Amino acid sequence: MHNLTEFTANATSRKSLSVIIKVCVVIPFFCVFLCCIVIMLHIFASHRQFLDTSRYILFAYMLINDTLQLLSSVLLFLLVMGEIKFAIVFCVPLLFISTATFQNTPLILATMSLERYVAIFYPLHCPAAWRSDHIWIIILSLWLISSIFPIIGYAIGGIQPTVDVLSTPVLCRNVIVNSSPMQILFKAVGNVLFFAAVAVIILFTYLRILLETRKMRQDRVSVSKAMHTVLLHGFQLLLCILAFTSPITETLIVLDAKWLPEDIVFFNYFCFILIPRFLSPLIYGFRDQSLRGYIGKTFLCCSHKVKSNVRGQLQDNISPS
Repeated sequence: MHNLTEFTANATSRKSLSVIIKVCVVIPFFCVFLCCIVIMLHIFASHRQFLDTSRYILFAYMLINDTLQLLSSVLLFLLVMGEIKFAIVFCVPLLFISTATFQNTPLILATMSLERYVAIFYPLHCPAAWRSDHIWIIILSLWLISSIFPIIGYAIGGIQPTVDVLSTPVLCRNVIVNSSPMQILFKAVGNVLFFAAVAVIILFTYLRILLETRKMRQDRVSVSKAMHTVLLHGFQLLLCILAFTSPITETLIVLDAKWLPEDIVFFNYFCFILIPRFLSPLIYGFRDQSLRGYIGKTFLCCSHKVKSNVRGQLQDNISPS
Protein backbone atom coordinates (compact mmCIF):
# COMPACT_ATOMS: atom_id res chain seq x y z
CA MET A 1 0.00 0.00 0.00
CA HIS A 2 2.86 2.34 0.89
CA ASN A 3 4.61 1.54 -2.43
CA LEU A 4 1.43 2.26 -4.37
CA THR A 5 1.02 5.62 -2.63
CA GLU A 6 4.65 6.50 -3.33
CA PHE A 7 4.30 5.49 -7.00
CA THR A 8 1.17 7.63 -7.36
CA ALA A 9 2.91 10.60 -5.75
CA ASN A 10 5.93 10.24 -8.09
CA ALA A 11 3.67 10.00 -11.13
CA THR A 12 1.78 13.11 -10.03
CA SER A 13 4.99 15.06 -9.47
CA ARG A 14 6.35 14.01 -12.87
CA LYS A 15 3.12 15.08 -14.54
CA SER A 16 3.19 18.43 -12.74
CA LEU A 17 6.80 19.00 -13.78
CA SER A 18 5.93 18.13 -17.38
CA VAL A 19 3.05 20.63 -17.37
CA ILE A 20 5.28 23.37 -15.93
CA ILE A 21 7.96 22.76 -18.59
CA LYS A 22 5.40 22.87 -21.41
CA VAL A 23 3.88 26.09 -20.14
CA CYS A 24 7.34 27.65 -19.69
CA VAL A 25 8.14 26.78 -23.31
CA VAL A 26 4.89 28.04 -24.86
CA ILE A 27 4.37 31.31 -22.94
CA PRO A 28 7.74 32.99 -23.73
CA PHE A 29 7.44 31.81 -27.32
CA PHE A 30 4.02 33.41 -27.64
CA CYS A 31 5.19 36.62 -25.91
CA VAL A 32 8.02 37.04 -28.44
CA PHE A 33 5.56 36.51 -31.29
CA LEU A 34 3.10 39.00 -29.79
CA CYS A 35 5.86 41.59 -29.33
CA CYS A 36 6.87 41.30 -33.02
CA ILE A 37 3.25 41.54 -34.16
CA VAL A 38 2.59 44.62 -32.00
CA ILE A 39 5.67 46.33 -33.45
CA MET A 40 4.57 45.64 -37.04
CA LEU A 41 0.99 46.76 -36.39
CA HIS A 42 2.33 49.93 -34.73
CA ILE A 43 4.38 50.62 -37.86
CA PHE A 44 1.29 50.17 -40.04
CA ALA A 45 -0.75 52.52 -37.86
CA SER A 46 2.01 55.16 -37.72
CA HIS A 47 2.76 55.40 -41.44
CA ARG A 48 0.02 56.34 -43.85
CA GLN A 49 1.68 54.86 -46.95
CA PHE A 50 1.08 51.33 -45.64
CA LEU A 51 -2.63 51.96 -45.09
CA ASP A 52 -2.95 53.28 -48.66
CA THR A 53 -1.71 50.00 -50.18
CA SER A 54 -3.98 46.97 -50.47
CA ARG A 55 -1.10 44.54 -50.06
CA TYR A 56 -0.08 45.95 -46.69
CA ILE A 57 -3.69 46.15 -45.50
CA LEU A 58 -4.11 42.44 -46.27
CA PHE A 59 -0.83 41.69 -44.49
CA ALA A 60 -1.97 43.63 -41.41
CA TYR A 61 -5.21 41.67 -41.53
CA MET A 62 -3.20 38.43 -41.65
CA LEU A 63 -1.20 39.55 -38.59
CA ILE A 64 -4.40 40.21 -36.63
CA ASN A 65 -5.90 36.88 -37.75
CA ASP A 66 -2.78 34.89 -36.80
CA THR A 67 -2.62 36.68 -33.45
CA LEU A 68 -6.23 35.72 -32.69
CA GLN A 69 -5.52 32.15 -33.79
CA LEU A 70 -2.46 31.80 -31.59
CA LEU A 71 -4.10 33.60 -28.67
CA SER A 72 -7.11 31.26 -28.74
CA SER A 73 -5.00 28.14 -29.25
CA VAL A 74 -2.57 29.06 -26.44
CA LEU A 75 -5.50 29.82 -24.12
CA LEU A 76 -7.07 26.44 -24.96
CA PHE A 77 -3.68 24.80 -24.39
CA LEU A 78 -3.33 26.38 -20.94
CA LEU A 79 -6.88 25.38 -19.99
CA VAL A 80 -6.24 21.76 -20.98
CA MET A 81 -2.84 21.70 -19.25
CA GLY A 82 -4.41 23.03 -16.07
CA GLU A 83 -7.34 20.60 -16.47
CA ILE A 84 -9.73 23.51 -16.02
CA LYS A 85 -13.30 22.49 -16.79
CA PHE A 86 -16.27 24.72 -17.55
CA ALA A 87 -19.58 24.64 -19.40
CA ILE A 88 -19.70 24.06 -23.17
CA VAL A 89 -21.52 27.36 -23.68
CA PHE A 90 -18.27 29.15 -22.71
CA CYS A 91 -16.06 26.68 -24.56
CA VAL A 92 -17.69 26.95 -28.00
CA PRO A 93 -16.74 30.62 -28.63
CA LEU A 94 -13.06 29.81 -28.02
CA LEU A 95 -13.19 26.80 -30.31
CA PHE A 96 -15.05 28.83 -32.93
CA ILE A 97 -12.42 31.60 -32.96
CA SER A 98 -9.60 29.05 -33.15
CA THR A 99 -11.23 27.14 -36.04
CA ALA A 100 -12.40 30.20 -38.01
CA THR A 101 -9.02 31.94 -37.82
CA PHE A 102 -7.24 28.71 -38.76
CA GLN A 103 -9.35 28.38 -41.93
CA ASN A 104 -9.08 32.10 -42.60
CA THR A 105 -5.30 31.96 -43.07
CA PRO A 106 -5.27 30.05 -46.40
CA LEU A 107 -8.01 32.35 -47.70
CA ILE A 108 -5.87 35.39 -46.86
CA LEU A 109 -2.88 33.83 -48.64
CA ALA A 110 -5.00 33.21 -51.75
CA THR A 111 -6.30 36.79 -51.61
CA MET A 112 -2.78 38.22 -51.28
CA SER A 113 -1.67 36.18 -54.30
CA LEU A 114 -4.64 37.45 -56.33
CA GLU A 115 -3.82 41.00 -55.24
CA ARG A 116 -0.33 40.63 -56.76
CA TYR A 117 -1.91 39.22 -59.90
CA VAL A 118 -4.28 42.19 -60.19
CA ALA A 119 -1.45 44.68 -59.51
CA ILE A 120 0.64 43.20 -62.35
CA PHE A 121 -2.06 42.68 -64.99
CA TYR A 122 -4.27 45.71 -64.20
CA PRO A 123 -1.87 48.41 -62.98
CA LEU A 124 -3.85 51.32 -64.47
CA HIS A 125 -7.39 49.95 -64.27
CA CYS A 126 -7.46 48.18 -60.91
CA PRO A 127 -10.91 46.76 -60.06
CA ALA A 128 -12.69 48.80 -57.39
CA ALA A 129 -12.82 45.92 -54.88
CA TRP A 130 -9.00 45.66 -54.86
CA ARG A 131 -8.38 49.31 -54.08
CA SER A 132 -7.20 50.21 -50.60
CA ASP A 133 -10.42 52.05 -49.73
CA HIS A 134 -12.60 49.07 -50.72
CA ILE A 135 -10.42 46.13 -49.66
CA TRP A 136 -12.46 45.84 -46.46
CA ILE A 137 -15.25 44.28 -48.57
CA ILE A 138 -12.96 41.38 -49.47
CA ILE A 139 -11.80 41.09 -45.85
CA LEU A 140 -15.38 40.85 -44.59
CA SER A 141 -16.11 38.22 -47.25
CA LEU A 142 -13.14 36.14 -46.03
CA TRP A 143 -14.42 36.33 -42.45
CA LEU A 144 -17.87 35.28 -43.57
CA ILE A 145 -16.60 32.27 -45.55
CA SER A 146 -14.25 31.09 -42.79
CA SER A 147 -17.04 31.44 -40.18
CA ILE A 148 -19.66 29.49 -42.11
CA PHE A 149 -17.82 26.17 -41.98
CA PRO A 150 -17.42 25.87 -38.17
CA ILE A 151 -21.02 27.04 -37.69
CA ILE A 152 -22.27 24.31 -40.04
CA GLY A 153 -20.00 21.80 -38.30
CA TYR A 154 -21.46 22.62 -34.91
CA ALA A 155 -25.00 22.58 -36.31
CA ILE A 156 -24.82 19.06 -37.82
CA GLY A 157 -23.44 17.57 -34.61
CA GLY A 158 -25.07 16.86 -31.32
CA ILE A 159 -24.13 16.98 -27.67
CA GLN A 160 -24.26 13.82 -25.58
CA PRO A 161 -27.54 13.52 -23.64
CA THR A 162 -25.67 13.33 -20.34
CA VAL A 163 -23.96 16.68 -21.00
CA ASP A 164 -25.79 19.88 -20.10
CA VAL A 165 -24.56 22.74 -22.30
CA LEU A 166 -25.10 25.32 -19.56
CA SER A 167 -23.86 23.54 -16.47
CA THR A 168 -21.84 20.34 -17.11
CA PRO A 169 -18.09 21.12 -16.72
CA VAL A 170 -15.91 19.68 -19.51
CA LEU A 171 -12.37 20.08 -20.81
CA CYS A 172 -12.50 22.57 -23.68
CA ARG A 173 -11.34 20.44 -26.61
CA ASN A 174 -12.54 19.99 -30.18
CA VAL A 175 -13.62 16.40 -29.54
CA ILE A 176 -16.31 17.67 -27.15
CA VAL A 177 -18.28 19.44 -29.91
CA ASN A 178 -16.91 17.62 -32.99
CA SER A 179 -17.25 13.96 -32.07
CA SER A 180 -19.86 12.58 -34.50
CA PRO A 181 -18.75 10.79 -37.71
CA MET A 182 -20.69 13.34 -39.79
CA GLN A 183 -18.78 16.22 -38.21
CA ILE A 184 -15.43 14.50 -38.71
CA LEU A 185 -16.24 13.85 -42.38
CA PHE A 186 -17.48 17.41 -42.92
CA LYS A 187 -14.36 18.85 -41.30
CA ALA A 188 -12.05 16.66 -43.41
CA VAL A 189 -13.84 17.52 -46.66
CA GLY A 190 -13.95 21.22 -45.78
CA ASN A 191 -10.22 21.37 -45.02
CA VAL A 192 -9.35 19.51 -48.23
CA LEU A 193 -11.50 21.88 -50.30
CA PHE A 194 -10.08 24.95 -48.55
CA PHE A 195 -6.45 24.09 -49.02
CA ALA A 196 -6.90 22.59 -52.52
CA ALA A 197 -8.65 25.74 -53.75
CA VAL A 198 -5.96 27.96 -52.25
CA ALA A 199 -3.18 25.81 -53.75
CA VAL A 200 -4.80 26.08 -57.20
CA ILE A 201 -5.13 29.87 -56.90
CA ILE A 202 -1.52 30.33 -55.79
CA LEU A 203 -0.25 28.01 -58.54
CA PHE A 204 -2.37 29.81 -61.15
CA THR A 205 -1.17 33.28 -60.15
CA TYR A 206 2.46 32.11 -60.00
CA LEU A 207 2.36 30.56 -63.49
CA ARG A 208 0.57 33.57 -64.98
CA ILE A 209 3.08 36.01 -63.49
CA LEU A 210 5.94 33.73 -64.59
CA LEU A 211 4.68 33.80 -68.18
CA GLU A 212 4.20 37.56 -68.00
CA THR A 213 7.81 37.96 -66.83
CA ARG A 214 9.03 36.31 -70.02
CA LYS A 215 6.86 38.54 -72.21
CA MET A 216 7.58 41.91 -70.62
CA ARG A 217 10.71 43.81 -71.49
CA GLN A 218 10.08 46.72 -69.13
CA ASP A 219 9.46 46.67 -65.40
CA ARG A 220 10.68 43.12 -65.11
CA VAL A 221 11.94 43.84 -61.59
CA SER A 222 8.48 44.49 -60.13
CA VAL A 223 7.02 41.49 -61.95
CA SER A 224 9.84 39.30 -60.64
CA LYS A 225 9.21 40.57 -57.09
CA ALA A 226 5.52 39.73 -57.45
CA MET A 227 6.41 36.22 -58.61
CA HIS A 228 8.66 35.69 -55.60
CA THR A 229 5.92 37.03 -53.30
CA VAL A 230 3.40 34.52 -54.68
CA LEU A 231 5.99 31.77 -54.24
CA LEU A 232 6.39 32.86 -50.62
CA HIS A 233 2.62 32.55 -50.15
CA GLY A 234 2.92 28.97 -51.41
CA PHE A 235 5.55 28.33 -48.73
CA GLN A 236 3.27 29.88 -46.11
CA LEU A 237 0.50 27.54 -47.25
CA LEU A 238 2.84 24.57 -46.75
CA LEU A 239 3.47 25.79 -43.20
CA CYS A 240 -0.30 25.78 -42.62
CA ILE A 241 -0.64 22.27 -44.04
CA LEU A 242 1.87 21.02 -41.45
CA ALA A 243 -1.00 21.14 -38.94
CA PHE A 244 -2.55 18.13 -40.73
CA THR A 245 0.56 15.95 -40.37
CA SER A 246 -0.13 15.21 -36.69
CA PRO A 247 -1.67 11.73 -37.31
CA ILE A 248 1.45 10.71 -39.27
CA THR A 249 3.87 12.00 -36.65
CA GLU A 250 1.84 10.44 -33.83
CA THR A 251 2.08 7.03 -35.54
CA LEU A 252 5.84 7.38 -36.14
CA ILE A 253 6.55 8.50 -32.57
CA VAL A 254 4.47 5.69 -31.08
CA LEU A 255 6.37 3.16 -33.20
CA ASP A 256 9.86 4.48 -32.39
CA ALA A 257 9.54 5.84 -28.85
CA LYS A 258 7.50 5.24 -25.72
CA TRP A 259 6.11 8.73 -25.36
CA LEU A 260 3.11 9.60 -23.25
CA PRO A 261 0.01 10.61 -25.26
CA GLU A 262 0.02 14.14 -23.80
CA ASP A 263 3.70 14.57 -24.76
CA ILE A 264 2.95 13.54 -28.35
CA VAL A 265 0.06 16.02 -28.52
CA PHE A 266 2.30 18.79 -27.17
CA PHE A 267 5.07 17.95 -29.66
CA ASN A 268 2.63 18.19 -32.57
CA TYR A 269 1.07 21.38 -31.20
CA PHE A 270 4.40 23.13 -30.73
CA CYS A 271 6.14 21.96 -33.92
CA PHE A 272 3.28 21.93 -36.42
CA ILE A 273 0.90 24.65 -35.17
CA LEU A 274 2.80 27.19 -33.04
CA ILE A 275 6.10 27.38 -34.96
CA PRO A 276 4.54 27.62 -38.47
CA ARG A 277 2.12 30.31 -37.26
CA PHE A 278 5.04 32.14 -35.69
CA LEU A 279 7.29 31.95 -38.77
CA SER A 280 4.74 32.67 -41.50
CA PRO A 281 4.01 36.39 -40.82
CA LEU A 282 7.54 37.13 -39.63
CA ILE A 283 9.13 35.74 -42.81
CA TYR A 284 6.82 37.87 -44.94
CA GLY A 285 7.28 40.95 -42.76
CA PHE A 286 11.07 40.86 -42.55
CA ARG A 287 11.33 40.06 -46.27
CA ASP A 288 9.64 43.32 -47.27
CA GLN A 289 12.30 46.02 -47.67
CA SER A 290 10.14 48.97 -46.60
CA LEU A 291 8.75 47.20 -43.55
CA ARG A 292 12.14 45.74 -42.62
CA GLY A 293 13.65 49.22 -42.53
CA TYR A 294 10.98 50.54 -40.18
CA ILE A 295 11.29 47.42 -37.97
CA GLY A 296 15.04 48.01 -37.67
CA LYS A 297 14.51 51.67 -36.74
CA THR A 298 11.91 50.69 -34.13
CA PHE A 299 14.25 48.16 -32.49
CA LEU A 300 17.11 50.70 -32.49
CA CYS A 301 14.85 53.34 -30.94
CA CYS A 302 13.70 50.91 -28.24
CA SER A 303 17.28 49.82 -27.46
CA HIS A 304 18.43 53.46 -27.18
CA LYS A 305 15.55 54.24 -24.80
CA VAL A 306 16.40 51.21 -22.64
CA LYS A 307 20.10 52.19 -22.53
CA SER A 308 19.29 55.80 -21.60
CA ASN A 309 16.93 54.65 -18.83
CA VAL A 310 19.58 52.26 -17.44
CA ARG A 311 22.21 55.00 -17.53
CA GLY A 312 19.85 57.39 -15.78
CA GLN A 313 19.15 54.88 -13.01
CA LEU A 314 22.86 54.17 -12.58
CA GLN A 315 23.66 57.87 -12.31
CA ASP A 316 20.90 58.31 -9.74
CA ASN A 317 22.30 55.44 -7.67
CA ILE A 318 25.88 56.69 -7.88
CA SER A 319 25.13 60.37 -7.19
CA PRO A 320 25.41 61.26 -3.46
CA SER A 321 22.12 61.77 -1.64
